[in-house]
Amino acid sequence: MAADHAEALYYLGVGHQKNGDVAQAKAAFYRALELTPDYEEAKAALAEFGDADTTPAQPQRRLSTAPLAFTRVTVIDVTGGPSKSDMTVVIEDRRIQALGPTGSTAIPEGAEVIDASGQFLLPGLWDMHVHILGDPAWFFPLFIANGVTGVRYMGGSVLPEQWHALRKQIASGDLLGTRVLAAGPILDGPEPVWPGSIALSTADEARAAVADLKRRGADFIKVYHLLPREVYFAIADEAKKQSIPFAGHVPLALGSIAAAATAGQRAIEHIDHALVGSSTREAEFLRTAREFNRAAQDGTGKETKLSHWQEYMDSYSAEKAADLYATFVDNGTWYVPTLSIFSAAIFRTADTPPDEAKRKYLAPLILDIFADQYKSTGGFEPPDEALRRELMQRILGYVGELHRAGIPLLAGTDAPVSHVYPGFTLHDELALFVEAGLPPLEALQTATLNPAKFSGQVDSLGTVEAGKIADLLLLEANPLEDIRNTAKIAGVVVGGRFLPEESLQAMLAELEEQIAAIDGD
Repeated sequence: MAADHAEALYYLGVGHQKNGDVAQAKAAFYRALELTPDYEEAKAALAEFGDADTTPAQPQRRLSTAPLAFTRVTVIDVTGGPSKSDMTVVIEDRRIQALGPTGSTAIPEGAEVIDASGQFLLPGLWDMHVHILGDPAWFFPLFIANGVTGVRYMGGSVLPEQWHALRKQIASGDLLGTRVLAAGPILDGPEPVWPGSIALSTADEARAAVADLKRRGADFIKVYHLLPREVYFAIADEAKKQSIPFAGHVPLALGSIAAAATAGQRAIEHIDHALVGSSTREAEFLRTAREFNRAAQDGTGKETKLSHWQEYMDSYSAEKAADLYATFVDNGTWYVPTLSIFSAAIFRTADTPPDEAKRKYLAPLILDIFADQYKSTGGFEPPDEALRRELMQRILGYVGELHRAGIPLLAGTDAPVSHVYPGFTLHDELALFVEAGLPPLEALQTATLNPAKFSGQVDSLGTVEAGKIADLLLLEANPLEDIRNTAKIAGVVVGGRFLPEESLQAMLAELEEQIAAIDGD
């Protein structure tokens, strides 16, 4: 086992080295040698840096173990109970040790005491649909500075073995990072949409891929829409045998969206699946979607895309929608609408400039991807403002229908894509849920309690209670009164470590300097 972990750390170091992050590369190589002292590849890599001494270095950062107490804070109960004002929350050993009225709740000797008068404490947020491309260390500050203490990784450039090494670095304090639910490489058909996907043509290949990803440490399997029908059902069957959930897109070859739910797919991503599944022309749309997808990918299909959305709306059937939603409920299917990407696609045009206040924190690799992805996620041309607004309202209406039907929802942004920024855009996603008709409390649940339920971690995450992991968000204003108050951040607690607003800003400033240095090279 140690050798496997050392190998994962070695390849993590290689990734850091390619990205020009010498300090992180060397730290990973040294930690590989901690586990396997005779790891020749790690020694050779360090020798390239001129490090003759291959004695493992001391970690650069350790999480504080000192107790922490918030006093006079209002604790928000995301289960729906009343908020509790003038409370003291005591944190020690990375968990909430006590919670009670200020003045009658004991505070450990030597604790750091934070007077949180007028402030609001709630669980840290989760973004349940993100992609990480390049070094995760570029992404973690953006998530944490925005109160996002957990993410669900839906694919990118980080392999399961690398996530294992990163989690060890985070747990030890070598790296400040979020919790991660991680898929392995995307499973797709013989001609995958995305580079790095696993191309599958047969049921035997599918079963082998699921078993291998489970062995390598993936938390779940991500499926994509070009999977052949028999391959998809082999994935579903093997995932059940391996006790690993699968989620993602609905393969076009299934012929219906409901078929994915009945096959046991744990979650469906993106609201357009529900639109298609509620259409009287569902089978037709699924048959033609592959050609349409290729047109959108190469930038030739935007007007076609606009007409498709109009056709989705015109062919909506309330009866079909009700049957689809009932199938989701019966099978315990979760839904991740990713409203932000649709809002960006509808209201951004080729001439829409990036948000300079946010783009300065993004590595050049991500900005290049933003430019390329406009072809498939950018706005519709020629502009039609009335149709854009009608379309967005209809999309929000579908999400409201899902919610009223009792389908559990998760907040996910699909960041980073054009005009969708890691960390920052989650606050927009929550606001869009409220526009869709969810009360602010239930919008908050999509990024707090629901992710804990979905991932089977409700005993340790998702609410502010004694005994739970101290991943918390401290706000200057009440998000139950205005959901956009989730962006008024006074501080974040990550695994028991408190980062006040000034520390969060310093972390972003450091990231900005690093990005600027890359741009200047």
